[in-house]
Amino acid sequence: MIERYRRELSLIAVLLALGAVLAVVAPGFFTFDNQRDLILANMPVLIVALGMVLIILTGQIDISVGSQFAICSVVAGVFARLGLPTPVAGALACLAGALMGAINGALVAWVRIPSIVVTLATMVALRDGLRWITQGAWIQDLPPNFQWFGQSQAASEIFTIAWALALTAAMSWGLRHLAAGRVVYATGSDANAARLAGINPSLVVFTTFVITGLLTGFAAVFNAVRFHQIPSNAGLGLELKVIAAAVVGGVAISGGRGTVVGTMLGLLLLGVIGPALTFLGFSAYWERAIEGAIILVAVSMDAVRVPSRKHADAAAAH
Repeated sequence: MIERYRRELSLIAVLLALGAVLAVVAPGFFTFDNQRDLILANMPVLIVALGMVLIILTGQIDISVGSQFAICSVVAGVFARLGLPTPVAGALACLAGALMGAINGALVAWVRIPSIVVTLATMVALRDGLRWITQGAWIQDLPPNFQWFGQSQAASEIFTIAWALALTAAMSWGLRHLAAGRVVYATGSDANAARLAGINPSLVVFTTFVITGLLTGFAAVFNAVRFHQIPSNAGLGLELKVIAAAVVGGVAISGGRGTVVGTMLGLLLLGVIGPALTFLGFSAYWERAIEGAIILVAVSMDAVRVPSRKHADAAAAH
């Protein structure tokens, strides 16, 4: 049991140690306002990370989610400004995300272009296309019922957090207990073996990209309603955050292994680093360096662990 959840337990230990240091050195970190801002800033990232977990579990990757996030944010704002109800504008933004995910998925699954190449191309094309269409202008003059979904700020914040946690719980449960979840793991572990078992790996990969696009649109809407205007450059660096959260959380970059809980803990650790450095009096420029070091350690642990497991399996077979 301990071996199975080693990564999750390690992350919890690191978070507790960091929390203890902050409690002694910078107790102001745990004020209600700071914790609320920290949680709300990371809820959209968590929602996108759920989709990224699915993609990486199949052995693929998507580095275009930041560009998709920006487009979905602008789509939601434009349709809301045209007078559509916020739920309809949000649904159209999610549809736009699913469509962009479908394009990526089709190119990867059936045209057989490597996912890193496809999503690198769409990341640049979508971002530059949006910049050309908007001329860099932000979406302003949003209707009053768009911000906070027309509710009070407190109610909208609770609504956002509840949705993010519900999606996380549903995804975690589904991957563990549903046949669809086992299909995702099987595809990432060995696509040929999955095919022999009656699974269509191409369809699985395509579906994970569509779901990720849908979740990206969903996250973009929840993020957009927090502000009076929507920047056309939203989502910059988002792809790195969600991929890093998954890898640090124990999702194998080669596919077939990892959990949603681990990803959530990885996101929590990476999300805390920046504010923690500020409260501890260190320069914010150290944030990226520390995140890079954490990612390198996590990947190195997986690189050592996989050969060790293969050696153990071979010895047992012998």
